Amino acid sequence: MEVLLLAIYSGIVWFVFIKMKWLPWNTGTQVVVVIIPVVGLTAMILVLNVVAPSSSDVRILKYVVNVVPQVRGRVIDVPVEPNRPVRKGDVLFRIDPTPYELTVRSLEAQLANMSASARELDEQLVQATGKIAESRGAIEQAESKRREIGARLDLLRMRVTQYRELVATGAGDRFALEKAQTDLAEAEAAMSTAEAAIVQARASESQAVAGERQVRQRMSAKVGNEYAPVAQIQAQLENARWELSQTTVLAPADGYPTNVQLRVGSFTTAFPVTPAMALVENVYQVVALYHQNELHQVAPGDEAEFTINTYPGRIFKAKVDSIVWAQGQGQVANSTQLPVTGFGPMPPGRFPVKFTVDERDAGVFLPAGALGDGAIYTQHGEMLHIVRKVILRVGAKLDFLILKLH
Repeated sequence: MEVLLLAIYSGIVWFVFIKMKWLPWNTGTQVVVVIIPVVGLTAMILVLNVVAPSSSDVRILKYVVNVVPQVRGRVIDVPVEPNRPVRKGDVLFRIDPTPYELTVRSLEAQLANMSASARELDEQLVQATGKIAESRGAIEQAESKRREIGARLDLLRMRVTQYRELVATGAGDRFALEKAQTDLAEAEAAMSTAEAAIVQARASESQAVAGERQVRQRMSAKVGNEYAPVAQIQAQLENARWELSQTTVLAPADGYPTNVQLRVGSFTTAFPVTPAMALVENVYQVVALYHQNELHQVAPGDEAEFTINTYPGRIFKAKVDSIVWAQGQGQVANSTQLPVTGFGPMPPGRFPVKFTVDERDAGVFLPAGALGDGAIYTQHGEMLHIVRKVILRVGAKLDFLILKLH
């Protein structure tokens, strides 16, 4: 653009001073003619760098997902090819599922067994409750028997006392006394038997209550509404089924795998330091790097344009999304040592400006790592924006030139 302006200016000078000779062509006019373009272009460029700053370092950044499997095993299938597009959910590779299938079957059998044990506990509780009721019934029966025998004992004791008094006076029958004494002894033996039955029935009741308490304690170990051992096996089974599902590794996003070194027969594991493959997402960011003093007039929403060497001659429309006001030089490492400041100043860094590409160009494929030039058109000096746009477009056309001799 500067060359074009100089050419136009030279034409005007030739027309005025040489062809038409409207002004004399002497030393004074020659000095003025030389000073005007120098001062004018210098002022224009200085102002242009403020109101429409440019960058020769526009970069296309893309997210790279390091694909790490959640389980380990032998790879049995790798259906993807390097640098071929894949959609989210497409199969990247498969791991041998045999050991995980066996684990699932084993846990399913354990779950069935534990569920049967839970049903047995329910039956044991019913049996324990029945034993308590049976023991309490035996206690009531034994106590009723004891009351009956106790009434009979009172009657027999009174008869023995009466028969003794009669025999002592000579009016009684000794045979009747002996028979009453024998009946009394039998009743006392029956009372002892009844009391032993009560003790035995109470012992049975205590044992039954203890058995019921033990069953209820085992049943009280629950997670939610599920018996605890059953819930534990269910959790292990769900984890085993999840691990089985992870033997098929799917693409986490739209993109393309690059540098695919994974082969059938390889052994892979869930270790993030050594991913199985890398997936480059289709989502990208456009970032232009600017010197710090170029950004004091730039604000989010300003119009922007950029070119990419991959597409010579094409101008991409964009807007300023944000300025990343941070860089590594502004961070002090977490250390017990004091910051080092004695080796001289660090070279001034640049801040990245993030662009949002217009919808017209949003669908264009932009390769990761592509470079180009860009410009931001601020809200000031709009008359000079045309100069920056022409410069940018001329540079885009020059991208068609491949300047090498072989």
